[in-house]
Amino acid sequence: MPRGKVSNSSPQRTYPEFTKARANLSFTVADGILTIFQECYRELRPGSDPPPFAIEFFAFANVNNTIRLREGKLLVRLSDLLEGAPDPVLRAIAHILLAKLYRKSIERAHATRYRRYIHSHHIRQKAHLVRQTRGRKQLGPAKGRVYDLDQIFEDLNLRLFGGMMARPQMSWSQARARNQLGHYDPAHNAIVVSRIFDHPAVPRYAIEYIVYHEMLHLRHPVELNGSRRCIHPPEFRAEEKLFPQLEAAQRFLRRL
Repeated sequence: MPRGKVSNSSPQRTYPEFTKARANLSFTVADGILTIFQECYRELRPGSDPPPFAIEFFAFANVNNTIRLREGKLLVRLSDLLEGAPDPVLRAIAHILLAKLYRKSIERAHATRYRRYIHSHHIRQKAHLVRQTRGRKQLGPAKGRVYDLDQIFEDLNLRLFGGMMARPQMSWSQARARNQLGHYDPAHNAIVVSRIFDHPAVPRYAIEYIVYHEMLHLRHPVELNGSRRCIHPPEFRAEEKLFPQLEAAQRFLRRL
C-alpha cells in the first residue's frame, strides 16, 4: 500500500496502557475524536452499541493509522501528523478504519477526502521530515559481489544525463527481494536495488535499466493529480523510452 496507508493491523508489538497526557481520552482533542469514532461505528453497524475505544496519537515514521480489537476494546493509533486535522478528515479516517476492520464497503467520498488531505502540500512536507528523522533505513554498501552501483550510476549519469545529476546514496537491498526491483527513497535520498540482481548471470544492462528508472524518479518527483499521486508522469515515460536497451532489459526482467 502506498504511503499514507490506513490499516486494520499494526506491527507485532503490544499496546501499552494509555498513560501519556496526549493519549488520555480526557484530553479535549481526543474527546472530539472519540465522538467521531462512535458516530462512525453506529453508521456502519446500526443497532449496535460501540465498544470502548482507546485512541492515541502515535509517532509513526509515516502517515499511518491502525485499529485493533482486543478483549472487546477497540485500540486506535493515529499518526501524530494528523493532530489538528479538520473534523471531516478525522471522520474519513474513522470511517475507513472501522470499515476495514468490519469488512464494510468504504465510501468513495471518505476515501477521496483522506487522500486529498494526506497528499496536500503541508502534510507531504511534514511527512517527508518525519521520515528523515524517525525512519529507520538500513542501507548497505554500493559495491556488491559482482556490480558496483556507484559506478553504474556515474556511467549512466555521463551517458544519458550529461553528468548533471548529483549521486544519491546507492545501496543493494538487505534482502533478495523479487517483488520490488528497486526504489528511490526521497526521505533518505537513496536508490536501493534488490540484491537478487548482484549475480554473474544478470546482464549489466538489466541493472542499468533499474538504476536508470530510479534516476528518473529523482529527476521527476511524484506529482499530485487531483486526489491521486502521479508516480510516472508523461515526461517520465518519455525519458524512460530513451534507455538504449529498454526492450532487452524489460524482457529479461519479465522472465523473473
